[in-house]
Amino acid sequence: MTRRDALRHTALGFGGLALADLLRAADSARAPHFAPRAKRVIFLFMKGGPSHLDTFEPKPLLDRDDGKPYPGSRPRVVFAPTGNLLKSPWKFRQYGQSGSPVSELFPHVAGCVDDICFVHSLHGTNPAHGGAVLKLHTGSDNFVRPSMGAWVAYGLGTENADLPAFVTVCPTLAHGGVNNWGSAFLPAACQGVPLGNASTPVEQARVRYIDNPRTTRTAQRRQLDLLADLNRGHLDRSGPDAALEGRIESFELAFRMQQTMPEAEDLAKESHLTKALYGMDDPVTAPFGRQCLLARRLAERGVRFVQVTHSDANVQWDQHGNLRAGHAKNAREVDKPIAGLLKDLKARGLLNDTLVLWGGEFGRTPTVEGGGRDGRDHNPEGFTVWMAGGGVKPGFRYGATDEYGWYAAENKVHVHDLHATVLALLGLDHERLTFRHAGRDFRLTDVHGRVVRELFA
Repeated sequence: MTRRDALRHTALGFGGLALADLLRAADSARAPHFAPRAKRVIFLFMKGGPSHLDTFEPKPLLDRDDGKPYPGSRPRVVFAPTGNLLKSPWKFRQYGQSGSPVSELFPHVAGCVDDICFVHSLHGTNPAHGGAVLKLHTGSDNFVRPSMGAWVAYGLGTENADLPAFVTVCPTLAHGGVNNWGSAFLPAACQGVPLGNASTPVEQARVRYIDNPRTTRTAQRRQLDLLADLNRGHLDRSGPDAALEGRIESFELAFRMQQTMPEAEDLAKESHLTKALYGMDDPVTAPFGRQCLLARRLAERGVRFVQVTHSDANVQWDQHGNLRAGHAKNAREVDKPIAGLLKDLKARGLLNDTLVLWGGEFGRTPTVEGGGRDGRDHNPEGFTVWMAGGGVKPGFRYGATDEYGWYAAENKVHVHDLHATVLALLGLDHERLTFRHAGRDFRLTDVHGRVVRELFA
């Protein structure tokens, strides 16, 4: 008997218990820790860092002191040097019964503010894209950790055994790349399934190798059964192996997805009115409109976490210069599709238990960058994200940055707090959602995180 066999067959069979836990991790739906307010998440990620000062948080003092030196103390670590104060080039108005302010950049989203819960006091730790993007997606800016979607998949599984729990639509391949939707040490079945990537035209965004024209489903089934028998025989001899068990489950899921994913990706049956609602009749809004419509179709079919990335290799939301043109272009591309998604989810009764999360990895500085007086630097010290549906207060504003918009000042919410709150809305206790790896228990929020219950409806 080998040492590994001895460990498996002694100690009251604890090795078998570990294997059973791995098998449990590959199940479909799993029970939350407590009654959830939301069943699923659609995360609209605006890569590059949209300016809170030019979108959803006006600063009258910034308008008044435009061109003057910033009177406060600047962060010890900045991404680039900046000059004097720069007012927003866009006008703000109050909308809806809530009176929430929105700039001219988002006229369509402005019509949905009574369904939106704004958080104006988010703050992070990293002024560089790579670290900040990873922090928002994984809770860590310097280690390989499971992504937020992977943690949700691990905690809740999928509502549809024929579809993955986590899908990412046109994700970026930069600034962390696959780690932003990876599972790290969690079971492999928890990682995000990508539909295309940021360099793929969205109309070509599909799950790769979804069909195999060189064989039949009957032959594939026999091949997979044989492979599973061989792999499980290996597991019986060698003991638990999370990577191998994840691969077995991935093969099975891929086989089932051959039937279900093409139908989910097919927008042909959507009405012209629905496509127009998402802006698919306009070449400017059609790409992100298609992404948002795919997100709705996946969410209504039981995918727990759908990540939708707006990323342009040439512009993104990263306007160190040319702020007016860059932010205007980006907002024009996403404004109508986002509003269409919110309206469509609400009309179908899905918004009540679907949490929509919007935001970038950080905001922008109130001071100018660039020789043309038309740019802003990265600002992780204070910025805005918003949520809608899924049990949050509609038409609500929480927190604020300081009078110029540099630092989160009122009711501060750290990225860890945001993660803890999203998990709580899904019925998951962020302190109990752990995974033992390398001798310690890991969680999305590490040793931090506060559930911001003030946001709950």
